Amino acid sequence: MFGKISRGLLAVSFVAVLASCNSSSPTEGLTAQAQQPVTPVVQAYCPQVVMLEQDAIHRAYARGGQDNPEKLLYQASFGDVTRQCTANETTLTINVVAQGRIVQGPAGAPGQVSLPILVEVVDGDNVIYSQKVAFPVEIPAGGTQFIFNKPDVQIPNAVGGASRFTRVRLGFDDGPAKKPARRS
Repeated sequence: MFGKISRGLLAVSFVAVLASCNSSSPTEGLTAQAQQPVTPVVQAYCPQVVMLEQDAIHRAYARGGQDNPEKLLYQASFGDVTRQCTANETTLTINVVAQGRIVQGPAGAPGQVSLPILVEVVDGDNVIYSQKVAFPVEIPAGGTQFIFNKPDVQIPNAVGGASRFTRVRLGFDDGPAKKPARRS
């Protein structure tokens, strides 16, 4: 009797093994996934942020004390910069972020100052976006760090994003205020 039960269990086990061989295999699932339509992802070129050496530092002096270290109110400088781009069919929007530092000079005092920051987008020699931002920063005694963020820099979008010659220039600007400019 024991032999009949053993043969019965053996037969059931053999059928179960055969049934498992006929179920979907891991490679069958991959084949089905590979045959499904894939949504294409189009990535556009996101222009790099560059700083000219002469525009990376801003110094403010007390009246009549230009370039006199004893009359320095404060000094601001940029350190690290980055950017992030989003695009639609007609516009490339660049979010420019920069880390900066501001220190109080010998003639300075704690308080709020307005830093003249210029954001430009250039394609070769052509300026296609330019805006001067009066960026408020609170200076405590000594100095502090700050984060500058300009999330709405918009330029015309081409197929594949901006040209490889396009750059975002960031720096301090002591010239007269410029109105936002967009050229295509």
